[in-house]
Order: sequence, then structure tokens, then C-alpha cells
Amino acid sequence: METRNSEGKLPTSLKNLDLNKNHGPNPVAAYLSSSRISALRRGPPSLISLCLGVVGRHLEEIIPCLADISHIFPADIKMSITAIAKRRNLLDDDLIISLADTSWEILDVSGSDVSDSGLAKVSEMCKSLRAVDISRCTKITAMGVSELVQNCRSLETLRCGGCPSSESTARRSLSLFKPDLSNVEEETWEELDVAEIGHGGQSLRWLVWPRIDKDSLEMLSMECPRIVVNPKPSFLTYSLHEVPREALPDVALDEPFVKDIDPETWVVRGVVILVKSPTTSSLSLPSSELSIAEKFRLAFAERDARLAPKRAKNARQQQRRAERDWMMSSDEAKAMAFASKATRSLRKK
Repeated sequence: METRNSEGKLPTSLKNLDLNKNHGPNPVAAYLSSSRISALRRGPPSLISLCLGVVGRHLEEIIPCLADISHIFPADIKMSITAIAKRRNLLDDDLIISLADTSWEILDVSGSDVSDSGLAKVSEMCKSLRAVDISRCTKITAMGVSELVQNCRSLETLRCGGCPSSESTARRSLSLFKPDLSNVEEETWEELDVAEIGHGGQSLRWLVWPRIDKDSLEMLSMECPRIVVNPKPSFLTYSLHEVPREALPDVALDEPFVKDIDPETWVVRGVVILVKSPTTSSLSLPSSELSIAEKFRLAFAERDARLAPKRAKNARQQQRRAERDWMMSSDEAKAMAFASKATRSLRKK
């Protein structure tokens, strides 16, 4: 009797539930479901993400010393700092060169102050780049794109456009992507080396240029059919595995490196100026209330003072070594050195 009453109280949704139906695989639902589950299971940020957030908030104070300490950072930490600097409008040639790592496979400098020289230097260091975003970079021209294409033979995805200057750069760079046969002297194709057959963006497969003009699109479709412009993954033509994530226009290349960092890190706030007291050289704030930026500054100042004697000792050793090498270079130098010593000894008497 109790069982029948309990069955009568079941909700209608449970009564209509049929566990025996075979609905077949649904990749879209499975992908979205897994995304929701991973989002729900995401725990608190890691200690590394918290530390990167602190560093990112006070990146201006660390930039002058970044070239000296960046070599101790892993490649992913360098990428995270680069992503934060880009979002804080601090990314330029000096910063990207000091952080570039040879193991990088993506490079996102979109909307930054990186120029042709910075892009060329980074492409020389990071020859394994597969995806690069130079959209909205007003200081990058076709010369920088040419250096990128020549140095990075594995480049598959290029993102460009977004502003008038970058649109012009993209149009001027189209000739770099076309197959171009080199002038060779061999008589048969069998004698040609692969590197001699052609040059240019031979590995480029995906071009993300949202506002591409009609003429450029027609030229690419006729002369560079291997390049897919603005790919739009759909379950009729592409799958999630065929179109790489880097080629999706609404996805930032460096997003995975800052996904666990608090977005407040790159919010520009008002600058708080600490004024020194006229009667004392210390700051008006007590030492227990110093800002994190001031603590970083004091730490670097302490490190510089600690290393100053060592630098002075090295300078003296280099000077003595240079004088000794100069003395041994010729008889005239030896005579002048001995005369100088004799003069000093006579003055002492």
C-alpha cells in the first residue's frame, strides 16, 4: 500500500523518463555538457595565478628589471606576463624581447606597441611559432610580416586587420603568402632541393582577417587555395578538431594563460602618489602599511646594494687585467708602465 502511494507522488517528469531510449551520440551536447561540468568543477585559483595577479598589478615597477630576471621564469609564466602586459597596454619591443622564449608556439601582440624590429627579433628567437596575432598593431608593417614568414617556417595561423593601419599591412603582405618559384640553375626537378623550389608563407593555412576586402579575398582564393580565410566551424563542413582553436576569430590566443587570473589585474586605476614628509626622509606611511609596489622597489634596491661590492670588484679586476694585457703588448708600453711606477716611488720619498 505504501509503495503504491509513493509511486503516485512521483513527479510527472520522472514518470515520463525512459532510460531505455537510444538517442545516439550528440557531439555538440557532449561538448557543451563537458564545458559546463569543467566550469562547475573549477576550484579556487592556484598560488601561481595569485602571484601572477600581484605581479601584474604592479608590472610597471618590475619592467626595468625584467630583462635581468626573466631567464629564471618558465615559458608559460613568461607568456602569462606577456598577456597581462598586453591587457595593461604595456607591451612593446623591449618587453616582448625580454620575455620571448624559444619554446613558444603562439604569439599574441594584438593591439600593442610592438613594431617591425620587435616582431623580427622575436621571430628569430621563436622559430617554432604556429599561430601569431598582429591585429590592431599600428607599428607593424609588411616588412615585419616578411621577417615573420621567413623565420617561422611552421606558421599555420595568422590573425591581422582590425584597424586601418593593420588592414593596409595585411593587403601589402598578401604577396608573401603566394607560392613563388625561385630562380635555380638545375636542369631537372629531381635535382632541386625543397628549400630552393619556393619561399614565402608555404605553411600558412588559416588567415583570420575579419574585414578582408573583396579583391584580396578573390586573389587568395585564386592564387592561394590552401589558405582558409576566416574559418567558421560548423558541423556540416568542419569539426571541432579540424579547425584549430587559434583560427577561431572570437578566441584570444593567449586566453588560456590568463584564464585563472583575476581580471582586476589589468584594470587601470588611479595612481596613488606617496609624498615624503618635509622633516624626514621616510615615507608618510608606516613600514607595516607599505604598498606592494613599494615593497618590490625596496627589495630590488636591497638586492642592488648587496651586489654593488661584487660589481665594483669585478670592475677592478677587469681594469687590472686590461692594464696587464696592455703592458704585455709592446716594449714601449712596458717602459711607460715602469716609468710610472718609478715616478710614484720617487714621490713617496
